[in-house]
Amino acid sequence: MSDSLESRLKKLIVESLMLEDVKPEDIDTEAPLFVEGLGLDSIDALELALAIHQEFGVKTSPEDERNREIFYSVKSLADFIRSETGAATVA
Repeated sequence: MSDSLESRLKKLIVESLMLEDVKPEDIDTEAPLFVEGLGLDSIDALELALAIHQEFGVKTSPEDERNREIFYSVKSLADFIRSETGAATVA
């Protein structure tokens, strides 16, 4: 149950970015999402940020210096969502 947020994020990444050749279970929780790893780009980051806002109600700012670390991996995204919403609301 502790990885349910990570699982939801993996599914959201695949669906919102329409990654046809990737299954949610293929995404490594700690692997980089951009460049190496999943190979996402800046347009993907914008689409992913919007999908996360719609799904979880949390926003990031384009000017936020933490964006690179927030969007580094599924794990870092999950940690950010938990910190913004409180761990109890997104288990």
